[in-house]
Amino acid sequence: MSAVIATDLEIAFGELLNVVIGHQTLQSSTFKTLLKRLENTLKTMEPLLFCESWGLSKLLARPEKETIMFIFYLENGKDLVLKCSRIRWWNVYKKFVHANKLIRLNNELLRFFQTEMQVNMVTTSIRSLIGIHDLEEKLDRVLSAVTTPVGTSSGSCTVPGIPQLIVGLDLHLEELKHRLLKDETQLLVVSGPGGCGKTTLVKMLCNDNGIKDMFGENIFYVTVSRPSSIKTVAQKLFEHHGENHCKFQSDEEAKNQLENLMWRIRSDKMLLVLDDVWSESESLVQDLKFQIPGYKIVITSRFLFPRFNATYELSLLNHNDARVLLCYSAFPRDGIPVNVPDDLVNKIVKHCKGLPLALTVVGASLCGQGAIKWRTTFKKWSEGQSILQSHSSMLVSLSASIDALDHELPIVKECFLDLGSFPKDERVAATALMDMWVELYNLDEKGMYTSEHLHELSSRNLVHLVPIRKDVGELEGYCDEHHVTQHDLLRELAVHLSSQEPIAQRNRLFMKIHKNNFPTWWIEQIRQPINARILSISTDEAFCSNWYDLKAPKVEVLILNISSKQYSLPQFIESMGQLKVLSVTSYGDNPAQLHNLPSIGVLSNLKRIRFTHLSVSSSIQPIFALQNLQKLSFVMCELSNAFTNDTTGSPMLPNLTELEFDRCYDLNELPAGLCSLVHLQKLSITNCHELDVLPKGLGRLLNLEFLSLNCCTKLQELPESIGSLLKLRFIDISDCLSISLLPEQIGELCSLRVLKMRGCQGLQDLPVSMSKLLQLEEVICDEETSYLWMDFETDLCNLKINVVEDDRFESFMKIVQ
Repeated sequence: MSAVIATDLEIAFGELLNVVIGHQTLQSSTFKTLLKRLENTLKTMEPLLFCESWGLSKLLARPEKETIMFIFYLENGKDLVLKCSRIRWWNVYKKFVHANKLIRLNNELLRFFQTEMQVNMVTTSIRSLIGIHDLEEKLDRVLSAVTTPVGTSSGSCTVPGIPQLIVGLDLHLEELKHRLLKDETQLLVVSGPGGCGKTTLVKMLCNDNGIKDMFGENIFYVTVSRPSSIKTVAQKLFEHHGENHCKFQSDEEAKNQLENLMWRIRSDKMLLVLDDVWSESESLVQDLKFQIPGYKIVITSRFLFPRFNATYELSLLNHNDARVLLCYSAFPRDGIPVNVPDDLVNKIVKHCKGLPLALTVVGASLCGQGAIKWRTTFKKWSEGQSILQSHSSMLVSLSASIDALDHELPIVKECFLDLGSFPKDERVAATALMDMWVELYNLDEKGMYTSEHLHELSSRNLVHLVPIRKDVGELEGYCDEHHVTQHDLLRELAVHLSSQEPIAQRNRLFMKIHKNNFPTWWIEQIRQPINARILSISTDEAFCSNWYDLKAPKVEVLILNISSKQYSLPQFIESMGQLKVLSVTSYGDNPAQLHNLPSIGVLSNLKRIRFTHLSVSSSIQPIFALQNLQKLSFVMCELSNAFTNDTTGSPMLPNLTELEFDRCYDLNELPAGLCSLVHLQKLSITNCHELDVLPKGLGRLLNLEFLSLNCCTKLQELPESIGSLLKLRFIDISDCLSISLLPEQIGELCSLRVLKMRGCQGLQDLPVSMSKLLQLEEVICDEETSYLWMDFETDLCNLKINVVEDDRFESFMKIVQ
């Protein structure tokens, strides 16, 4: 029998290798790279299998089923390569699907072969694997760009991708699929402790080929977290289907409208995934159990829900899988411990108790460390710091993950602790963090060091960076391309480490107020002030802004996280003489009405204000009176009549250098006093679809260096006075659909280096004066717009025309189909 299998193995191996080599010249660059890697893997295996005397015998000594499975992989691989050769060049989606199959094939071959041949080929194999992982990540990003709907917001229900390295979940995936696909299963709960891999497992489920074949485009992924309501879930699902302006008066209305929506989009099968459901949301899940044929729900939760009687309890990793995961985090090159004894690695693994999050974070904290660091970490744990006694004990154990930052990167550690200022399960704009860190730690205002610190935290698995834009350049700022997310356990770690001192002595003070229940220490405080530099106050939907007084004279950063519909700034802000940064963000379904703005009018040291998802309908004259304000940001704000009372004669922000309006959908005019901001360097007005005209006096902003008008779809023209902005280096008019002509005076911008004009569909011609832009280095545009620049190639010989492919129409057509 062994001889027959050996023959079959040699034939299958040789046929796959010949097909891989023979079809590389016929493939696209994407397939060529993958096939070359597959060729290298096969050629590495070949001499060890068929030339070394022990190679084939070792393989055949394994159970017959395993060897037959290896042959099966080889034969399927041959069929896969042949299918790839038949894919048309224009079928982008199919190309990426099959590219990922090639990656999985290579991984399966490596995984199978490494078991017996580790001593001779582990180094080569793992290096190949790491390279493939890097390529897989790039492919996932491109595939995400192709399949994500145009206009999809952060609340989109599109299925997320899966991590590069997944250990120990394959059997769980098969069992989960088996239970989900039973006819009698409508709802299935995936339950387990925080950080055990529930979310990863469900992402694997949603990305499984069998599941995708069954449910097609009707897989909807919603992160629930806490607090939440059926109105929130309904709004996300309506937004996912392009209905962005749905407002529900009650939970009952949201439930009825959502059920109607699900009936409208009904197909044979639908799958709704609710990630991170807390115990208080049990009624929410019950409300979503619509009696629709083929409709199924999967939820992940730290809690058991006996009411639903269908729970899959996810177990922790066994020792072998746990060791693999920790070693790849600690030794990312090949997962093989270097200069650290095996017994010490095993002890660290054992104390992590198979929890994937703990293994990943602890491993990253030990990355690049010597045996002494490993021993001291183990000693701390052996002195009584159990990792799974409770959440608080786990947080104490996980504090070792940032020990390495104490001496090497103390500012990065401070930045990590600052992340406790924001609510969990919410994306934080990197620019919001930059505003804090510029003032607290004297970082650069362009965000270079902020971005560096965030990438350092990301490399240690302490945060996750979510890309929001692909084409951000140096002149736009380093922080404009990312949002930051953080696992709730890591956020709790930041809060825990920041709360070790008595309240009055803490450098950071994070407070949560439920309803109007203030902490006792606050109510009883009479004369003793707090010494915090950072004060974060989070309030819920029931908070009614009845503030107690608070003495906080040293606060430099005030972060207010709100959920109520009405919100008044606390009067005690007036006594914060050292306040430099004010950030107010509403996390409710609708923008919160903000009151008591005059309280900030006396803050002479205030330099940065960021308002997010707020309704500022009253006059904001108190802000205009701030003499030292340098940056003012309105994000997703309803401004209504906020600028109605502004007059050109009013004193207005004499030291403001940066002004930002983003997604302020009712902004139809700018304050008349804007043109008097003589020190303004950066003006960003993006996604403001009602803005149709800029002030004629814009040219008086003589120090302006950066002007972004991205996606102001009704804006009809740039003012002629723009020619006076001799310091202007960057202009972005991308997706300004209504601009048909550019002023002749634009040719006078002698400092202009970058011009972004992708998606300017109404633009028919360029002014002749463009030939004078001798300092212009780069134009970023679509293919159609690039033809308008052909007449200037001779005069602007150093100009680079960067044509960016516009895949938004293709994405839209895929959704329609």
